[in-house]
Amino acid sequence: MLGFLQKLGRSLMLPVAILPAAAIIIGIANTMIAIQEKPNAVSSFILNAGVSILGLMGVLFAVGTALGMAKKNDGAVALAAVVGFFMVSTILKPVNVALYLGIDVAKVNPGFEKLDNSNVFVGILVGLIAAYMYNRFSETELPMALSFFSGKRLVPIMTAFASMLLAFILLFIWPIVFSGLVNFGEMILGLGPVGAGLYGFFNRLLIPVGLHHALNSVFWFDVANVNDIINFQKGHGTEGITGRYMAGFFPVMMFGMPAAALAMYHTAKTDQKKRVAGLLLAGSVSAFFVGITEPIEFAFMFVAPVLFVIHAVLTGLSMFIAASFQWTAGFSFSAGLIDFILSLLNPMAHQPMMLMIQGVVFFVLYYVIFRAAIQFFDLKTLGREDNVTESMSEEVAAGEGKYSAMAHHIIDGLGGEDNIVTLANCATRLRLEVKDNSMIDDDKIKQAGAVGVAKSGRTQAQVIIGTHVQQVADEVERQLEY
Repeated sequence: MLGFLQKLGRSLMLPVAILPAAAIIIGIANTMIAIQEKPNAVSSFILNAGVSILGLMGVLFAVGTALGMAKKNDGAVALAAVVGFFMVSTILKPVNVALYLGIDVAKVNPGFEKLDNSNVFVGILVGLIAAYMYNRFSETELPMALSFFSGKRLVPIMTAFASMLLAFILLFIWPIVFSGLVNFGEMILGLGPVGAGLYGFFNRLLIPVGLHHALNSVFWFDVANVNDIINFQKGHGTEGITGRYMAGFFPVMMFGMPAAALAMYHTAKTDQKKRVAGLLLAGSVSAFFVGITEPIEFAFMFVAPVLFVIHAVLTGLSMFIAASFQWTAGFSFSAGLIDFILSLLNPMAHQPMMLMIQGVVFFVLYYVIFRAAIQFFDLKTLGREDNVTESMSEEVAAGEGKYSAMAHHIIDGLGGEDNIVTLANCATRLRLEVKDNSMIDDDKIKQAGAVGVAKSGRTQAQVIIGTHVQQVADEVERQLEY
């Protein structure tokens, strides 16, 4: 079950990856509108281009979930997901539901109005169905008379029938599900700043098992009627409220994580500072500019879990403070400088510069608390290990074979290609299913240039790479295909 949820969490990152494009386009439009003091044909054209992406989030999540959960990234499963999604959304249009139930359209449950192209919940369900059909039927051979429909051609067909069944089931249970999701969202919203703080706390705690993406979808998209990212980008909602499930991350990612890295550098052994400086600096730059914090977080997550709990508490505190004072800014990908700048002209941004002041305070908090905890508990963070293995980083970082050498050592550290069952990646890490993760050599993988290794159960593993994970994943796949 844990492996399934991890894989689902990783799958949700694929559609999220398109959001920066929407944010940049909408940011350009908002800038033009602010300069001209009113929209014109050009700014409206650009704005509608960006908003159109946000209006397709349900479709994008269907395709992303299907591709992520299928055993291969195949176009057949993506096609099946698109077919299934539009079948469900068309069958369950309010006007059609009224016809099925023999009632007036005005009496149809309002939840059916949410089953449009932006419905992430249905997108995930259909994506799971399409992936299951691909995994089950993509290699099926039918009798000679029907052989044309064998294999991958069978996947969209089976998905279509399954989607009809899903639509029939949703016809009766969707009003109940929708009401439950709305109540959940309203409960969190009702907790106000406390709810935002709790969300921030659990968001960080779930990172080791990769389930934070699943939690994020509840608050950032229209799963529980919160839809914080989409409402913020569209400029819909209440100023000072919309964006509260994003704003508190900016002080943590832009300031807190670099401060944690600085604390680890200053507490490293003198002869090890040069070795760890490059990694910590790269992680800090990544966190500050693009909001990718995992290279730093995985540097202390498992070797010093007390620091990770402190990090989760401080994140919750940051979310609580920002929500309490109604300082809001939003992002499309993560809470880094680039997204912060893009959000400044967004009509939903409320006193966003106060988040930078809060960030300075959190820089001090993170640095002081992390440094004190490392020294008081004698935590074995980067540069403080008892036995330091000579790194291969110079070998894998040089020349045209940079990723080739790195991939070779990672495969070797994973127990060889025979031990690797499936490989995928998210924004910063390789996600693997292996035959036996006891065969994994953590030190060998770290020597190859990886930040760290995380294992769960007997068959699940993650290799934390950083923002260049896609190049590494592509090279690993290439070598495994030989």
